[in-house]
Amino acid sequence: MNPDPSPYDRRPSMQSRAISRALRLGVRPFVSRLPGNPVSLRTARTAADAAARLIRSGPRVRVQQLIDPHTDTTSRPVVGEWVTPIEPTAEDSAILYLHGGGYVACSPRTHRPITARLAVDCDLPVLVPRYRLAPEHPFPAALLDAVDAYRFLLGRGIPGSRIVVAGDSAGGHLAASTVGEICRTDLPAPAGVVLYSPWVDLTCELAGERDRQCRDPYVSVAAARLAGQMYVGKGDFEDPRLSLLTCPWTAAPPFFVQVGGGELLRAEAERLAEVLSAAGASCELQVWEGQMHVFQILNHVLPEARAAMLETARFVRAAIAASAVGGAA
Repeated sequence: MNPDPSPYDRRPSMQSRAISRALRLGVRPFVSRLPGNPVSLRTARTAADAAARLIRSGPRVRVQQLIDPHTDTTSRPVVGEWVTPIEPTAEDSAILYLHGGGYVACSPRTHRPITARLAVDCDLPVLVPRYRLAPEHPFPAALLDAVDAYRFLLGRGIPGSRIVVAGDSAGGHLAASTVGEICRTDLPAPAGVVLYSPWVDLTCELAGERDRQCRDPYVSVAAARLAGQMYVGKGDFEDPRLSLLTCPWTAAPPFFVQVGGGELLRAEAERLAEVLSAAGASCELQVWEGQMHVFQILNHVLPEARAAMLETARFVRAAIAASAVGGAA
């Protein structure tokens, strides 16, 4: 027996088990009814924003709102926020973070527990765009906004080789599809990609199979399937900008994927890792035993989440260093 297992192979902590039980009993029944109609969707957005206002960013980061003034009259300005260390040492690098929320809810504010920790652990500024949400703005609105945010970073003089694109859940899908679009449009490739519990299959076929094997503490297949339909709208689920498992990944930068061992989207993350590896792309997959969906957001209370964020920082530093040495632009 390995006396010192990897942090993601260890038995879940007492805090992790307690939180998972509480979510399964108190939150999943509520989430499973969302986003069933406009009223419940507004309720979900309001509740998420209200909860986010109770969370402090921490004393080691600065949050600044962004409205990009350098756009022509035909373009939508890049809006969102910068989350930066108080005294950053690297001004020529950045993380582009795309928040989760099923493409229908949440905001840069709701995900500050993750973005603030990334800024501190990686010692890098984090740009979090406020991309447009469905169903008011279906596909490809969010993707266009994410690519514009990447172009914004390039326009500030940050080379692609020093940018890491990251995201969680639906933001993980958006991060991966953004990188696919970057490769298709011949923009400078990023140094790497970080995905937390990525929602890979918007049809939810894999999630449906997984749900019969494992009861996720709070993610509902029915709610996820409806959110996917709201985002795709009149689009085609087989569109290569949406279908990550059929997207050609031959020119992809390195991927780093973390997923909870006890969550609904585990099979999707594992399948994506297989697809990336088959295409010759580098993908480091970490399955964190017993952890729930996007457990990294609880890094103030879960030891596993803190360890996961440190693992992320290791990957980010190595990806930027390797990309810079390789001469990527």
